[in-house]
Amino acid sequence: MAHIGLFDIVGPIMVGPSSSHTAGAVRLGLAASRILGERVQRAQIFLHGSFAATYWGHRTDVAVIAGLLGMGMADPEIPRAFELAEQAGLIYSFQSTDLGDVHPNSVRMKVWGSHEMVDLIGASIGGGRINIYSIDGFDVSVDGSYSVLITRHRDEPGIIAEITRVLALYNINIAFLDVSRKVRGLDALLIAQTDDPIPKEAVEHVLQLRGVMAVRNLPCF
Repeated sequence: MAHIGLFDIVGPIMVGPSSSHTAGAVRLGLAASRILGERVQRAQIFLHGSFAATYWGHRTDVAVIAGLLGMGMADPEIPRAFELAEQAGLIYSFQSTDLGDVHPNSVRMKVWGSHEMVDLIGASIGGGRINIYSIDGFDVSVDGSYSVLITRHRDEPGIIAEITRVLALYNINIAFLDVSRKVRGLDALLIAQTDDPIPKEAVEHVLQLRGVMAVRNLPCF
């Protein structure tokens, strides 16, 4: 469980008007951008529940785009996100959707860069805090308070042990480790949330392991 401090209770340093609908939405967009690992060129954004019902008044749409552009929730340029997105050539669309029995402040984002694509679902859970609970159709739980290594690998014996061995080799302590799969023996997703930043050398080492198909490095955000 993530540590909750004073600023989680009284509210984050942010550009408003709402910590849930604005600050949290910025962090969700930023998470999608960082998980993609390259500049977002195109995005399809699906707003659920309260996000869909009140996004205009709280400027949730502006906030999500600001995050996709790489802004943090205190960035004074957030109100100019649409203008800056046009200058950057970011193509995006918004629509309402029903994601089922999930948090009312949820959003699904499908984002594309030059080489990668990510399909992410997350929620703004209050006070600027978020939870990412689906990446590319795999169940996860990531809140941005830890550095995260994400691997897509074959569901075979020994691969998880090899990944954790590499992290230990670089003196990286794993706080939480989760593995998700859809079908036994096919693709699986590993989420290692760590107490320490994950250096580029460790990411490249993991990518060279047998059975590992893709690796993403998500810093704290």
